[in-house]
Amino acid sequence: MTTATAAYVHRIEGFGTVTVRPVEPERDAPLLHAWVNEERSRFWGMVGTTVEQVRDVYAHLDSLTTHHGFLVSLDGEPVALLQTYDPEADRVSECYEVEPGDVGAHFLVAPNPAPRPGFTGMLLTALIAFALKDRTRLVVEPDAANEKAIARMVRAGFELGPEVVLPEVDLPEVFIPEKKARLAFLTRR
Repeated sequence: MTTATAAYVHRIEGFGTVTVRPVEPERDAPLLHAWVNEERSRFWGMVGTTVEQVRDVYAHLDSLTTHHGFLVSLDGEPVALLQTYDPEADRVSECYEVEPGDVGAHFLVAPNPAPRPGFTGMLLTALIAFALKDRTRLVVEPDAANEKAIARMVRAGFELGPEVVLPEVDLPEVFIPEKKARLAFLTRR
């Protein structure tokens, strides 16, 4: 089995080295399964899935040219899951006017038995830099009921957009239920 090469490395003084690499569905499914099946991850929409289902979701994502899954590590330890996507090729495009240079993202911070103050903010610094390295605007659409995520986006500098309803996606390879979301945007400075 080959190991994915880092797509991005970002050193943050006093925090550590953040490495972003493509998800390897077969290898990473057990770890991701543990993360997405925690109650705290309910907004990710995968609570109740099996390891095989998680593997299949990320294998499908890996087959697309418009959507990408990344495992994020801090000093070699996995700490987050990041997904980026082309908003034109996603259901979010039905909810706002996509501009050239837009990139969408979802991120999930792994459970941490010893939380560090400022951890998520520092991690977001690296993830935002990665997502915007060749794009001009980042769009996120957390669940409208996920007040913590929305507050986190505001603290990270995102401008809140409207609440929208992302339509259901029902394809042979994937089903995603309708979602009430809050759009937020961050333009590269």
